[in-house]
Amino acid sequence: MFSHHAFRRDFLLIVCASVSWGTIGIANLALYASSTTNALSLTFLRLALATPLLFLTCWLRLGRQIFAIKRHDLAVMMGMGSMMAISQACYIAAIPTAGVSISTLIAICIVPVIIALFSALVTRERLTPLTFFALAGAVGGTILLVAARPHVNEGNVAFIGVFLAFLSACAYAGFILCGRQLTGSYHPLQVNFVAFGTGALLLFLCTSFTGLALTYSIQGWLILLYIGWVPGALGYALFQAGMRSLSATVASIVTMCEPLTATLLSWILFREQLGLFGLLGACCLLGAMLVILLAPQKHLKKEF
Repeated sequence: MFSHHAFRRDFLLIVCASVSWGTIGIANLALYASSTTNALSLTFLRLALATPLLFLTCWLRLGRQIFAIKRHDLAVMMGMGSMMAISQACYIAAIPTAGVSISTLIAICIVPVIIALFSALVTRERLTPLTFFALAGAVGGTILLVAARPHVNEGNVAFIGVFLAFLSACAYAGFILCGRQLTGSYHPLQVNFVAFGTGALLLFLCTSFTGLALTYSIQGWLILLYIGWVPGALGYALFQAGMRSLSATVASIVTMCEPLTATLLSWILFREQLGLFGLLGACCLLGAMLVILLAPQKHLKKEF
């Protein structure tokens, strides 16, 4: 049982992680505008650039203790990296046949639903009315935000695209559930170092078939370092640390600050119109976060 103070601290850590992830889309747009690249290469470089930083900071923090990992837990960490790579690869593969909007809705919105169902059926975690209300508000708000944004060249939706987007959601849900399992036993940097290294290796193998783009300007490499170090290494370290007193279900709901951040940045930087649906979606998401943050202590005891 964690204190309400610890819950609020960890809640804010995951909010900070989600906000950092919301900047990735803007950074990727800048890279596409200045370089010839592809999504799989950018995803690989994000993990590959984060891995050495995670190792260095973890070594400075833990020393040789960084290698003190049980064999079973090492397999779980490597599984997390594999699921991260699978999630990214499936999402990218889903876009050509399902479109950006459908792929995004499935990949983002289904994650907390999968985690909530798994937690309720397998770990017997009780979903309180307030958590259910926050889940509904966050999913509904994200749907409104994605629907409100302009999407061009959206063709017919194929079943294979929907299936790949669903696989992406399942893999990311697995990443969160495994991370929650290890939170109390290992340092967040230790978990993410192994996960990022494994994911980078798998994505490198994938890029060997699609072509790895490594030619970027100085500005492009600076943006890549930002993506790898801030939303990558720092963002996931904050997320892993934030799951100390949050259940996997609540953590997955809070991560939906990511599409809210991306939408607000697009509105501020590119003057994209939010419209009524967009504003309503933003309000639903903010309301869901407030419900979680301000939930009475009696509702937190049963869940955490």
